[in-house]
Amino acid sequence: MHNEPFTVLLVEDDLNDIFLVKRAFKLAQMRNPLQIVTDGEEAIRYLRGEGKYADRVTHPLPKLIVMDIKMPRRTGFEVLEWVKGAGRPLRRIPVIIVSASEESADINRAYELGANAYMIKPMDYRQVEHLFQAITQYWGLECAKPELEAV
Repeated sequence: MHNEPFTVLLVEDDLNDIFLVKRAFKLAQMRNPLQIVTDGEEAIRYLRGEGKYADRVTHPLPKLIVMDIKMPRRTGFEVLEWVKGAGRPLRRIPVIIVSASEESADINRAYELGANAYMIKPMDYRQVEHLFQAITQYWGLECAKPELEAV
């Protein structure tokens, strides 16, 4: 049951990293839909099902969010706080932070806000690709996904 296809929401403003995530999905032969938004405000609109994201057939709720923290409009911290806040219906969705920041303050804050993992983005593109393959394999294929509450 936990190996059924599910939607992954990638929240990333770096086009190179978006390309590498798409490539990692392809190499891992993931059949899962990958939805991509490029800033924190758009991520919240997607998760709320607002505007162009209202059609849940085309834009289903994700069962995994992979997100950077340094983004325009709203940071990954703000999105994380919105998703994982007390009583939030989407708080069970695993959120994986992938950031170039090695600052302990950023790492600690992400975990305090409810991140399920914090991974430091390497500088070498091959290592970045390997990191996203590992995320895809572990969180996408090996972990059981929680049921989501009605939104």
